[in-house]
Amino acid sequence: MDYARRQRDPTRHLLGIGFVVLLHALVIYALVTGLARKAVEVIKKPITATIIEEIKAPPPPPPPPPPKKIIEQPKVEVPVQTYVPPPDIPPPAQTVTAPTISAVTAEPPKQEYVIAPPPPPVVAPPAPPKPAIRRGIQRISGEDPSYPREAIRAGVAKGRVLVRLLIDEKGNVTEVNIVSSDPPRVFDRVVRNALEEWKFRPEGEKYTGEIEINFQLKD
Repeated sequence: MDYARRQRDPTRHLLGIGFVVLLHALVIYALVTGLARKAVEVIKKPITATIIEEIKAPPPPPPPPPPKKIIEQPKVEVPVQTYVPPPDIPPPAQTVTAPTISAVTAEPPKQEYVIAPPPPPVVAPPAPPKPAIRRGIQRISGEDPSYPREAIRAGVAKGRVLVRLLIDEKGNVTEVNIVSSDPPRVFDRVVRNALEEWKFRPEGEKYTGEIEINFQLKD
């Protein structure tokens, strides 16, 4: 179909006419029912406007006070005093007096008092040093050593033993040392066993004593 025929189509004109009629009907209905008046009232409503105040900056600080002026007092000049010499005064007249002679008595010399020093304290002479090895010590308890049977069987009739003892503060024998024995090693055991049980007078200190023990076989 060409363009001219489409322009002459009656259905096309009917649609346009129908749309215009419908639009006029809506406008008339709005006028009758008051919709147009409500729309005008909505438009006429007052418009509220809020005024925003400008934020003011804080005021600047006050300027510092001006410096105080120092007022200098005028200097007062001290008047210079002139030197005035004192008046001349004549010296007083001197009177000559005859010298007087007075007898001077010699004072006796003062006697000095001398305090005699106190006598020196009496110091007891030091005790003589005790010997390192004491001899002649006496026991206060203990038995004599017995004559050994081995010496009797061997026919030993006598013997001699020199012993050194270590004695403590209480007088107890703590050690027995054989210095010499004659005949050798015959009487050592019985002497050692007996002297370990001896007790001497306590002297409050340790010391070393020396004892000689003699054996004699009796008939």
